[in-house]
Amino acid sequence: MNNSYKSTVFIIDDDVAIRDSLTMMIEQVGLNVQSFSSAWAFLNAYRPVFWGCIIVDIQMPLIDGLQFQEELLRRKIVLPLIFLTGHGDIPMSVKAMKAGALDFLTKPVIREKLLVSINIALLEAEKRIITMIRSEEIALRLSKLTTREREVMALAIQGLSNKEIASCLKISHRTVEIYKSHIMYKTGALNLLDLTRIIQEHNLD
Repeated sequence: MNNSYKSTVFIIDDDVAIRDSLTMMIEQVGLNVQSFSSAWAFLNAYRPVFWGCIIVDIQMPLIDGLQFQEELLRRKIVLPLIFLTGHGDIPMSVKAMKAGALDFLTKPVIREKLLVSINIALLEAEKRIITMIRSEEIALRLSKLTTREREVMALAIQGLSNKEIASCLKISHRTVEIYKSHIMYKTGALNLLDLTRIIQEHNLD
């Protein structure tokens, strides 16, 4: 994994006592913690190198947990979310889970449950960052393709034969083979099936 990404647990809660309590519990197991008094404070401080997971109170002034979740999605910030809820917030928590939240914990937080949830969230964060870095690498490779190579690739992953591609683009069969060779080299794909999988998995078509 890229060393510029350092796992941190980000706590967002307008109650300073809860922030301090959670910070102490998490730091005791050797994890990095940053705390914020509001969702906007986090969003204003956010940088692309922020990585780890977020623990956020679902009921906060100005922007609540669900609105914060929507804002993260809009900004394409993919940090896993753990919600803190009061007993009356369960319907909101269910909605949050459906929208992609990793977990929700009821206040007062039980230390063991908190740490288990954080560990799961950090594993998920690692998966997401690996996927993101992989997508960036593939996008960079695809950007090196010429216009003609992209045309050949688009037809090839649709299942057209070299002869059919040659006919469509009014080029020779041998030229299609050369373009395909360049495409495989530039993208790092092992074969046409692998290239198709890469394009589909990373939504790069």
